[in-house]
Amino acid sequence: MRITILAALALAAAVPAHAAPVTDAQAVAMAKPQTLIVSPDIKPAARHALLRPVDQFYGFWINGSAKLLSAAISPNFVDHTLPAGRPQGPTGPAIASKGFLGAVPDLQMEVVQRIVVGDRVVSHLHFTGHFTGSFQGHVGKGQKVDFIATDILRVQHGAITDNWHLEDNLTFLQQIGLVP
Repeated sequence: MRITILAALALAAAVPAHAAPVTDAQAVAMAKPQTLIVSPDIKPAARHALLRPVDQFYGFWINGSAKLLSAAISPNFVDHTLPAGRPQGPTGPAIASKGFLGAVPDLQMEVVQRIVVGDRVVSHLHFTGHFTGSFQGHVGKGQKVDFIATDILRVQHGAITDNWHLEDNLTFLQQIGLVP
């Protein structure tokens, strides 16, 4: 059985999620990448249309805003690397975010770099925070969380329709003391 951090966090969210006190506008601004690489054949208007929902999506991961998630992803959103236990569609990221913010309430996410080609946006992400919530029945003791993830997003008609993602689950589990 394959289970990822975000799926397990979603399933283990015994404590209500407490999103960081960050407004949607602040979260979107924080979701801007340090490095942006865009295929030269993508015109500025098309680039803006591709990146607007992506910035909203990563803003959502920063503050858990249902409004940002709704603006970012298609109602027909497909997670191609869907973790065990997480529902397909827009509900999946909503549950995962609630669980993740419940386990790591001070979550910070940095978009290290972003590559835009065609209708795909690849983002390399760096997550930090402290495990002060709960995860799989374990209560955090303030352990530092510091791991990476990568997403490949497909954007069509102004919304994210598909996601292929990979998180560094082993590092996270080691940091919170669940894996030696």
